[in-house]
Amino acid sequence: MQVPAALRQYEAGQQGADIQVSGLVKAYGALPVLRGLGLTVHKGERLLLLGQNGSGKTTLLKILATLIRPTAGRALVQGWDVVEDRDLVRGRIGLLSHQTYLYGEMTVLENLRFYSQMYSAELEEDALRQRLHGVGMDVWRNAQVRTLSRGMQQRVALVRALLHAPQVLLLDEPDTGLDQRAADSLSRGAPPAAGAEPPRPPR
Repeated sequence: MQVPAALRQYEAGQQGADIQVSGLVKAYGALPVLRGLGLTVHKGERLLLLGQNGSGKTTLLKILATLIRPTAGRALVQGWDVVEDRDLVRGRIGLLSHQTYLYGEMTVLENLRFYSQMYSAELEEDALRQRLHGVGMDVWRNAQVRTLSRGMQQRVALVRALLHAPQVLLLDEPDTGLDQRAADSLSRGAPPAAGAEPPRPPR
């Protein structure tokens, strides 16, 4: 029986859960990756996933981020179903992974404008530049993403993930390519401070 969205949200709110997973299964053909997974992450909690390569960590995060659909089972983010309420879930999560989800042919600023509109954040250019300044990337705002180093792209991806002030943050190897200062700032739950040493500007 399908559970009404309003009831799902009410139930999760009553339980104080940001993430609820029950009986989650994901298989690629005959190959099972997740087998009946269940977990709950309450508000204010942090959950660290450990496991060997291929154990399903990234698969779980992609399901929670609505990038792929589960084969069976349910996953809720703040009460919203990742399959039935995909757009509502996307408005509540931020995803930072080893894949930047940036468009290489677009400039840094164009990427952020696009995601700002997609998230309905509608941030003005000054606000976007301020966030880029916070990660030392404002001087590169008009550069095509494909011309940037891996670490610089990851800095921009960090801004992208936090544009809409997400209530749930999903991290999958988020420090890939980041220098030590930026990685330390990320581990504290914030972008690098404006005083952090920026990459060299283009000549």
